Amino acid sequence: MAIERTFSMIKPDATKRNLTGAITKMLEDAGLRVIASKRVWMSKREAEGFYAVHKERPFFGELVEGMTSGPTIVQVLEGEGAILKNREIMGATNPANADEGTIRKTHALSIGENSVHGSDAPETAAQEIKYWFSDTEIVG
Repeated sequence: MAIERTFSMIKPDATKRNLTGAITKMLEDAGLRVIASKRVWMSKREAEGFYAVHKERPFFGELVEGMTSGPTIVQVLEGEGAILKNREIMGATNPANADEGTIRKTHALSIGENSVHGSDAPETAAQEIKYWFSDTEIVG
């Protein structure tokens, strides 16, 4: 498997509970390396832009409201098969369906407050990384 980069986000429900370090440790223990990271408080415009793909979905307003409710950690992760590895360690979107030992099984409160987000494909990863980071902020 090739070394690749992916985007990861620790959502406000997790940062409010001071889980940034615990979640990052789970990512690192899974073999991923944080090569860019920053704490942001998304504006409504930023959240709407980032989640534009979901604009027509019934949960869009609630999603934007949740993502603007507190600080978020945005990260670029690097590692062998990073996209799939990150998705595996995150676990299923619904924490009730997530495997034991995954971030969502361990830390998520609900399907809406599921603690993390991660890119689902190379194209999405590139787009999401570019949304939050300039090339000079990524230090591999």
